Amino acid sequence: MAVQRLDHAPLHDFGTWVPLLRLLRRHGEGRNADTDWYASGRIGAAEWSLRLEDSAAAYESGAAGPVCEAVAAAGVEGVTFSVRFTPSGPATLRVMGLERPDAPSPGMLLLVEGAVPEPWRRLPDPAPDAVPAPTADPELLARTVKERMPAAEGASDAQIADAEARLGVPLPDELKALYRVADLKLHWDSDAGRREALRYEEAVRWEPYPLASCHIADATTRPAPWDHAALEAVGTDPDARVQGLVGSPGWIVFGENGGGDRLAVDLTPGPRGHVGQIILIGHEEYVGAELLADSLTDLLFGREREEERREPEARRAAVAHVNIHATPSVEAAVHPGLEVLSIGVLDGEPVSLAPAVGLPRLRTLSASAGTLADPCEIARLTGLEFLSLGPREWRVLLDADAVPRGLSAAAIDTHGLPETTSVPAALANEILALWNRPPIVRTLLKGDLGPADRHHG
Repeated sequence: MAVQRLDHAPLHDFGTWVPLLRLLRRHGEGRNADTDWYASGRIGAAEWSLRLEDSAAAYESGAAGPVCEAVAAAGVEGVTFSVRFTPSGPATLRVMGLERPDAPSPGMLLLVEGAVPEPWRRLPDPAPDAVPAPTADPELLARTVKERMPAAEGASDAQIADAEARLGVPLPDELKALYRVADLKLHWDSDAGRREALRYEEAVRWEPYPLASCHIADATTRPAPWDHAALEAVGTDPDARVQGLVGSPGWIVFGENGGGDRLAVDLTPGPRGHVGQIILIGHEEYVGAELLADSLTDLLFGREREEERREPEARRAAVAHVNIHATPSVEAAVHPGLEVLSIGVLDGEPVSLAPAVGLPRLRTLSASAGTLADPCEIARLTGLEFLSLGPREWRVLLDADAVPRGLSAAAIDTHGLPETTSVPAALANEILALWNRPPIVRTLLKGDLGPADRHHG
C-alpha cells in the first residue's frame, strides 16, 4: 500500500506551523526571552498535546488547527515535534512521524503488526458454578416496565434471535424480558424521538440502548496506547464478584449511566458473583468493572450495591515499581507472579537485573535512563513483549546485538533527560529495522518568527 511522506504534505511548509509556534513561544512553560529555548509536543488529526500555560487554552484550537489539517492530509495518525526558539526570531523545527499510523505517542514503536499487550489478550476464567441472583425476576421486570411505559413497543422473537446471532451469545432472560416489552427506537433528530428516549430513561433509571446497539464489551472496545497498556495488569481475587479484566465476551452492554460509563450484563462473573449481574465499565479506566446490582431487576428497582471498589490483590502483585518512593530494590520486587517491572528514580547506584532473570511471567520492563548497571542483562529476560529504555541503554543493546527479538512493542524514554533531548529518530529507525517496520520520517524546517515580545517571551 502506498503511503504519503511528510515532505509531500503541508507539514513541510513552515508557514503551517507559524501560528502554533508563536503561541508556544508566547505562552510555553520554561520560556526565556533572552536565550534560546526549546518546546515539544504531539499533534494528531483532531487532537494535540502541548505544554502551555492555562492562559493559552483559549487559543490552542486556532493555532493547532492548520497543523491538524496537515496531519490529516499527510495520511498519518500524528506527528511529534520539537522546536528551538531564538530571541531574535529564527526557529528550527523538527517534525517526526511514521509513514503509517502506528505510533500513539512520542518514542512509541509498534514492532509487530496488530499486536496488543497481554492484558488485552486475557480471557475470563470459567465460572461453571455461577447462577443468577435470587432477585432476578424476568416476569416482574417485564410487568414493571410495561406499567411504567404502557405505549412502548417491544422487540420480536426474530429480532432478539438476530441480536443473539450478532453478539455471539444468548441474551439472559432478564435482558430478553426487557426488550420484549420495550425496545427504544432512537430518533434523536425528532422531538417525538427525544421525548421517547427521555420517557424510557425515567422509567428504567439509566440511558438505554436500543437492541440493535447492544454490543459486547470485549478488550477491543477499550483500546489503549501500548506504552500505557503494557504497564497494566489484570487479575481476579478468590472473593471477587467481578473479574478484573479489560473486557469479556460475556459483558453485554445495554446502556449508559449518563456520564459516559457503560452498563453491562455480566455472563462471566467472578468467583462470588452471579450470572446476569449488572456492572459499570468506567470510561476513564482501562481495566476492571464495578458491580452495580446483583440483577437487572434489582437495578430497575434501585436496589444497587454500595461496595467500596478496591484494586484486586492479584493485579497489584503483578506490577512492581522500583524507585525511591516505592519498592527499594529489584531483589525486593521479584516473585514468580511478577509481570511488569518499572524502574524509576533511585537513591543510589544503578541496579542489576539479575534477580529478575527466570521469572516465568515477566513481560514488561520499563527502566528510566541511567537506572541499569548493565543494559545487556536484558537479553536474559526471555519473555519480554514490551521494553522501554533511555536512548543510551538502547544504544548499548543495539551495539551488542542484544535487543530481545520477542518484543511486540518498544519505547524510547527521554523523561528526566535535558529539555533539549527529543526522541532520536535514527535510533528508533534502527530498532524498527530489526522487525522490517517502516521508518520514522524526519523533516527539518527553519523559519523566522520575528523578535520575541520581551514582556511575554
